[in-house]
Amino acid sequence: MIPQKISTTAGPSTPLRVAQDDSFVEATAGAPHFVRGMGLFSATAIVMGSMIGSGIFIVSADMSRTVGSPALLIAAWLVTAAMTITGALSYGELAAMMPKAGGQYIYLREALGPLWGFLYGWTLFLVIQTGTIAAVGVAFGKFLGVFFPSVSANHWLWHIAHVPALPIGPMVLGNMDIGLNTANLAAIMVIALLTLLNTFGVKLGAGVQNVFTSAKVLALLAVVLVGLIARNAAALAANFGPGWENFWAGSGWHTLHPVQVGVGGPTALVGMVTVVAVVQVGSLFSSDAWNNVTFTAGEIENPRRNLPLSLVIGTGSVLLLYVLCNLAYLSVLPMAGSAGATTLAGRGIQFAAQDRVATAVMESAFGGIGAKLMAGAILVSTFGCVNGMLLAGARAHYAMSRDGLFFKSVGKLSARSGVPVNSLWVQCAWTCLLCLSGSYGQLLDYVIFAVLVFYILTIAGLFVLRRTRPDAARPYRAIGYPVLPAIYIALAAWICVVLLRYKPQYTWPGLILVLIGVPVYLVWKRLDTAMTEPGTES
Repeated sequence: MIPQKISTTAGPSTPLRVAQDDSFVEATAGAPHFVRGMGLFSATAIVMGSMIGSGIFIVSADMSRTVGSPALLIAAWLVTAAMTITGALSYGELAAMMPKAGGQYIYLREALGPLWGFLYGWTLFLVIQTGTIAAVGVAFGKFLGVFFPSVSANHWLWHIAHVPALPIGPMVLGNMDIGLNTANLAAIMVIALLTLLNTFGVKLGAGVQNVFTSAKVLALLAVVLVGLIARNAAALAANFGPGWENFWAGSGWHTLHPVQVGVGGPTALVGMVTVVAVVQVGSLFSSDAWNNVTFTAGEIENPRRNLPLSLVIGTGSVLLLYVLCNLAYLSVLPMAGSAGATTLAGRGIQFAAQDRVATAVMESAFGGIGAKLMAGAILVSTFGCVNGMLLAGARAHYAMSRDGLFFKSVGKLSARSGVPVNSLWVQCAWTCLLCLSGSYGQLLDYVIFAVLVFYILTIAGLFVLRRTRPDAARPYRAIGYPVLPAIYIALAAWICVVLLRYKPQYTWPGLILVLIGVPVYLVWKRLDTAMTEPGTES
């Protein structure tokens, strides 16, 4: 194979710039290269393990408070399932067409140009990937506190400062504590440990992922089984009876639902379609990160086959479990509840303690031991989620570096393990800083909208590449093209419009974070050009 240089300046209409094997740049010089050490099972484990964190155990409480109807709660998860699986079917074509390390970053770069790839990679590193890892890691620490009470977000080892709330229009910035407490210390230790394990090679990282993904899937299945076995007659009557009337109550086309506009803003009355779009903030984000497997394409065996399969199998399996989990919640706890109630049934799904719906279900079935069982399941889930996202994210940052759009050292592979060790540690360092800053929760809220926009752009890129690269090899073609991808874009665009209108605190900050990347891109490009001009050192 003749070595080629990856271009970062060509436009969307140019030929594909990356060779069939993304490792060619280093392999042809006898230098380290990626090892294709993950099969279909490992690839699917990354999809499922990255999706399943702590969200499914919590977000249904807030969603139910907004929709106020069992039918609409299930409908919201079904919309998420339809969109996610449709997105995975579309990404499958792009993944089979360009099985390179970097995944979605590569797809955006090839279809829309290097600026769009950079904006995605910039936001991914700044908060999408690292902020999610930080949030999941701190969730691990908080649930560890169920077994070790000294591990708590309120147990400060070094409290640096409290940043007061700063209202800006519909947004509220600040209102966070900066420093080291025992909960985020646990998170930092887990993140550092898993980063270290992943530096020893993709097979070890994938092995850890396989074990913990299998365990967390079994935990979700256990919640579903508990819902079937420990069904509560009062909950079934409240949520489904008589004759399913209560299930459909509040879900009529003409029923209006109150939604608060922004933070502290006025309350607006919206219809069924709009309220289901509003609560997608919870269900879509709980189902996110399914695209992470595309970042690892350079290390997957037979990626043109296994990448599309892992996307479809992984997303389909997880979303089926999510819908079944919510049906289990409705079988054990009444949906409506009171914040001041002292019993599980009285608080219901809407006001489960700290929104921990799954924990309330397990407590209902097993008493006090149920809370510990659920805490253990969430520890397994969050541990596996952190590992999968650490493994995958480092490959995207590596791909950016190879294009001259990130720190040069991040684009190097270890001679011993064949993994981007520097990328792993840079990612680890920034994630740990987010843990200390206390800002990860707000940052995640801010990028939900931006994540959805990048999904729209990537699937739009499928249409662009069908037109500009009609002769490119496509071992798999998106099922339902062009109808299903177009439906995804329409649904996602509608959700974006609704969020812009009713949840501006989730939209404008995310857009600002993305747009800041434009001048950063221009500066980075100028520096990269200056360093690679003839007569200069690179």
